[in-house]
Amino acid sequence: MTVDKIKWNMSGFRQLRKSREVMSDLIKRGAAIAGASGAGYEASPFTGKNRGRVSVITATPEAIEDNAARNSLVNNLGAGR
Repeated sequence: MTVDKIKWNMSGFRQLRKSREVMSDLIKRGAAIAGASGAGYEASPFTGKNRGRVSVITATPEAIEDNAARNSLVNNLGAGR
């Protein structure tokens, strides 16, 4: 039996992970999590060296208190599916 070796195209993976389509999907998912968490939560997308990312943050003191009391961000991760 012959086993072929796979040569991964790492620059292609990086390009894909930073593509407009992937960023659009990440923004949509982050916005869904922020929306499910309530007022004062914001999604913030950015592109790193190797991939796109989105952070959902507490942007107001009320959201900080809400997240501390209810763990809203963790509890609403499923909204990003």
